[in-house]
Amino acid sequence: MLAGSVLAAPMIMSRRVHSQERRKISFTLPFLAEGGNAYAYVAKAQGYWDALGLDVAISRGYGSVAAAQAIGAGQFQFGLAAPSAAIQQAAKGVPLVSLACAGYDATMGICLLKDSPIHKPKDLEGKRMASVVTSGEHPFLPVFAEMTGFDMKTVNIVQTDPNVRQRLLVTGQVDCMSGFAVSFIPPLVSQGFEARAMLYNDFGLTLYNNALLTQPEMVNKEPKLCADIASGLLQAIKFTMLNPEEAIKLFLQQVPEAGLSATGVEQIRLGVGIFNNSMLHEPAFKNSIGYAVPTDYETMTDLVMKYVAAPGEKPPKVGDLLTNDFIGKLTFTPEEWAAAQANAKPYRKYLGEET
Repeated sequence: MLAGSVLAAPMIMSRRVHSQERRKISFTLPFLAEGGNAYAYVAKAQGYWDALGLDVAISRGYGSVAAAQAIGAGQFQFGLAAPSAAIQQAAKGVPLVSLACAGYDATMGICLLKDSPIHKPKDLEGKRMASVVTSGEHPFLPVFAEMTGFDMKTVNIVQTDPNVRQRLLVTGQVDCMSGFAVSFIPPLVSQGFEARAMLYNDFGLTLYNNALLTQPEMVNKEPKLCADIASGLLQAIKFTMLNPEEAIKLFLQQVPEAGLSATGVEQIRLGVGIFNNSMLHEPAFKNSIGYAVPTDYETMTDLVMKYVAAPGEKPPKVGDLLTNDFIGKLTFTPEEWAAAQANAKPYRKYLGEET
């Protein structure tokens, strides 16, 4: 017993020293801890950051714009936010740079109940649409109308807030609502309301899901830290796509309040499934996981400057706003990609693909 204790002591001490030496890092989500960003918690639970000597504290966010502002102001060293919000803030002079892509479709679009007679954008004409004017998808409604050929002037926009929007839909007070599928599908479906989405992205409107953001100063002064944060996050994204059920369990271990009811667990499952679909785009397979296409950022910048930016603001240069230097070489094999597609397939029906 004594010999065993003596032998074990250095290991215990080593673990304690390792724990004490881990560098504390602040990290913000774009919104609440939910299925769509569960991979951040998977990175912690799987020890991807811990193995790199990092103790990452994850905080909830209050919207992508607020998250981007907080990262740019140095309140958080790293975090997640929609690139459209990052571009908007960069145009105002907020120092931001994207280190990795966490989804190629923001899932912005129109939410419909499954039995709705609205099946194509043209069907929106003359209908009542609940919309939150401060929500990220709202400014892009005009370009969605322009690209798909329906008359936006004929749509009756019912301005509301996020807490009321879904109730208006399920009670029939509106015919549809605008929003993010990754946010509106999970609560609706988990509560028994069959819903589907008509996504901007499916009609050629390129708007990415979240990006891993930091300040340019961090990139210049601490490139290894940037690479380590990206590495942990991207390993977790791959794990979540290949092992969604295990990822859900890991998330719920760290955010137990999200699983206090069967409805809550189902919301997380739906969010993870929708996120995984947002990652299943060609750039993630043909390049390293996390690769962002520079020309897509040019397109998003043009959209933000035309529909969101205030007069007089200057478009940020894509080379200043985006780098793929820190994503590493993590990839999918063809077999892994096929497995990820199979895992995500049950959730495609909510994203406008009929089954």
